[in-house]
Amino acid sequence: MNEKVLILGATGTMGHYLTEKLAADGCQVDAVSLDSIVSTQPNLRYIQVKNAKDPAFVAEITQNSYDAIVDFLIYDTISFRETFPHYLKCTGQYVYLSSCRVFANEENPIRETSPRLLDVSTDRRYLFSDDYSLHKARGENALRASRTRNWTIVRPSTTYGRKTCQLLTLGRAQLLPRMRSGEPVKLYEAAKDIPASLTWGGDVAEMIRRLLFQSQALGEDYNVTSSASHTWGEIAEIYREIFGLRYEWVDELTYQRFRDPAFDPENSVGLIWQLRYARMFNRAYDNSKMLRVTGLKQEDFLTLYQGLSREKPYILED
Repeated sequence: MNEKVLILGATGTMGHYLTEKLAADGCQVDAVSLDSIVSTQPNLRYIQVKNAKDPAFVAEITQNSYDAIVDFLIYDTISFRETFPHYLKCTGQYVYLSSCRVFANEENPIRETSPRLLDVSTDRRYLFSDDYSLHKARGENALRASRTRNWTIVRPSTTYGRKTCQLLTLGRAQLLPRMRSGEPVKLYEAAKDIPASLTWGGDVAEMIRRLLFQSQALGEDYNVTSSASHTWGEIAEIYREIFGLRYEWVDELTYQRFRDPAFDPENSVGLIWQLRYARMFNRAYDNSKMLRVTGLKQEDFLTLYQGLSREKPYILED
């Protein structure tokens, strides 16, 4: 392969693995990152940028032409609408990282055609916000309304990888100190039996890799996730087995104040919505559309136990 690829967010949970895979494939990779990294491969160039969403940087980087651009950055609705047309003009395929959080809780398993929260929610305060799940859905709408079809929408589920892990709405910042100290984390008891799908970042990267340079993927959307699911209670047990993480089930207010001591039930709406409109929804997925196009099989993906065990040394690093 000799395709030229731009990766925005190249050292994140999924970007790290995709950068490695495409460089190994022989692609000419421009990898944009906050970090200062020296490449040892002639076909891989790291570009350190403080703010890759800055209009000046976007104008500069889009002077180049790319066979594909994979965009792992997080935009608000306005900044995305201002940015993505520049990328569409300089590439044969723009891959937009949306999220399975866009979906409502109306179908199980969730397919690409399942209802989205943006389209069916009746929560007016939520709909008037630019919450993560909403600006991702609005980004999808903006691409569909564009005059071109040289884009592909990918929606990962909850993803973990090198130095990243998630348990309900708790991230590594909350989990790692308790893994080390032996003190229990607090988990929201009402979520105990809710199904969730957690996918290893390396597997998501492989799904995206196989969607690149495919004409049939243009103008399409794909759920790039494992179809395997576990309840949050089962996931907590997997964390206990691998990391020795102790936990206790508590009410919502106690949980949210463990997550953020400054939690305010009236104003901390982002934390409330992430729990209410994501982690408390049944998140089991039908990934058959992605499997058909990529040629992958469900058994190609790591189980949650395998993935967390693999990443354990990195998750526990300082």
